[in-house]
Amino acid sequence: MRHGKKRRRIQQQGAIDEINVTPLLDLTFLLLIVFMITMPLMEHGTSVKPPELNGSALPENNFKVINLTKTGTILYGQEPVTHEQLKEILENLKKTEPDTQLLLRGDGDQFYKEVINLMKFIRQAGFENITLVTRAEGK
Repeated sequence: MRHGKKRRRIQQQGAIDEINVTPLLDLTFLLLIVFMITMPLMEHGTSVKPPELNGSALPENNFKVINLTKTGTILYGQEPVTHEQLKEILENLKKTEPDTQLLLRGDGDQFYKEVINLMKFIRQAGFENITLVTRAEGK
C-alpha cells in the first residue's frame, strides 16, 4: 500500500512540473500587437496647443540679425550670403565684438529642420546665445 501512495505523489508532482506556456505566449503576443497598433494612433490623436508667443523684448543695441527666407536664402542684415560667407562673417564678428547678440528670424513657411541646422551652424561659428525671433500672437 505504501508503494501506491508514493506513485500517486510522483504522478501529481510530474503534472505540476509541466506547465503549458503556449497560452501565455499567445497572450503576450496579442498584447504586443495591440500596443503596436494603438500607440501610433494615440500619438496622432494628441492635441497640442502651443503657448502664446509672449517672449522677452528684443535687445535695443549690440545685436545682429540673420534671416532665413521662405526660399532658403540666408540674409545677414539685408545682404544675401552663403554658408561659407556667413561663417567668415561670424568668426570675424566673434573676434571683434564677442558680446554681440544674434537674432535668428526664420520664415514661418520654412521647415523647422532648416532653422535648427542654421542655428547649429551659427553655434559652430562660436556664438552660443542665439535668440529666435517670432511675431507676437495676433499681429
